Amino acid sequence: MKTKINISEKVSKAIQTAKVNAKKANDFALNTTEEVVTETITVATQWQQITDKALKAGIKLMENQQNLVFDTLETYKNHFVKGKQRFSKLFA
Repeated sequence: MKTKINISEKVSKAIQTAKVNAKKANDFALNTTEEVVTETITVATQWQQITDKALKAGIKLMENQQNLVFDTLETYKNHFVKGKQRFSKLFA
């Protein structure tokens, strides 16, 4: 009879130890997951700020290039009109 009590005490103790270890593992997993998610959010926020700056600078650059193209076209148009007038005077 003594061996049955001893076995059931050992099984009970093993189950209790398994529960404690499972709780520790679960707590560790939860804490690690929370740290990973928090760090991911922080890094994503930083990249979002960098992307925002890059897009704003890119839009400013496109605006400058667009202005340059229109200024060049306006200058070409003026030269073309003056050239046409000069050509007409030469052969008229």
